[in-house]
Amino acid sequence: MTRPILPRLLAPALAVTLTLTPFSARAGVIDEALEQHILPGFETLAQEAQQLSATAAEVCDAGSAELQQAYGEAFDAWVAVSHLRFGPTETDNRAFALAFWPDSRGKTPKALRALITAEDPIAKDAAAYTSVSIAARGFYALEFLLYDKGMQQLGSADYRCQLTRAIAEDIATTADGIWTDWRETYADKMRHPGDRYRTETEVKQELFKALDTGLQILIDMRLGRPLGTYDRPRPKRAEAYRSGRSERHAILALEALAPLARILSDGDADLAAELDAAFDTAIKHARRLDDPTFAGVAEPGPRLRIEAVQQDIRKLRETIGEDLGPALGVEAGFNALDGD
Repeated sequence: MTRPILPRLLAPALAVTLTLTPFSARAGVIDEALEQHILPGFETLAQEAQQLSATAAEVCDAGSAELQQAYGEAFDAWVAVSHLRFGPTETDNRAFALAFWPDSRGKTPKALRALITAEDPIAKDAAAYTSVSIAARGFYALEFLLYDKGMQQLGSADYRCQLTRAIAEDIATTADGIWTDWRETYADKMRHPGDRYRTETEVKQELFKALDTGLQILIDMRLGRPLGTYDRPRPKRAEAYRSGRSERHAILALEALAPLARILSDGDADLAAELDAAFDTAIKHARRLDDPTFAGVAEPGPRLRIEAVQQDIRKLRETIGEDLGPALGVEAGFNALDGD
């Protein structure tokens, strides 16, 4: 398969899922999903987020290559688990505290401007910072401070520095809370149904729904939002375009979802091969875009290539719904994207 761009600590763990290992041969779907996908993913997020916070404590200048690298590696780790929107990520709206997106009403820049203009002292208290608007927390808020020229001209450099550190520390605390809950309690709830889940089938359905929702987010949000319509493309709606990460996030998400799909194929070699091939095609086509911010949605040729990737993922989602779901005895059910 195509060489991945997963976070450096997570890639080795996920690469294992692409081959039939001794663990795969003896473990059930739930244990394998936990040990090779979920737990290493959230551990990596906690580690990278802690490194981000430590780096911000040392250097908080928006132009710092060291800080931007730490930010990118932590953001990579979040994207790699962002489809796992259940359990500990739901507690206290942690997923939104890490990633308030899409922000169709521009709440994040408004919240940050208010804090900076007032030099709100809450930025000096990391524990208190959890009470600010969720729009002023997480990776997208930090992106404004690190990459938005207009935001970097507001207020004083000292206050922006303090705010950068507060947000980075908040990200680290939130990520550590998610990892702690997975490690100490929630993994066992999935291994031993009876409390949160009544049966193993319900656990498998949760995992299948995460896979399906991850693909839907790619189709409708990561690609669909900037595509808009042919007459009205919306490149400024692309995810994390300020930091040039829009295409990267789509590839990262596909690379993270691929091993989960293989795990859920549960030893069906033909189905696993079909899914591997479909993911490989989508990733290969996404890599060929060479369009970091999806600015190409406004031009006929590049737009067609982005739409082709979107269609690759649609076909992949159809295969998963028609073949993988019945093989597991589950269906995706409703998710947060379905609306009322």
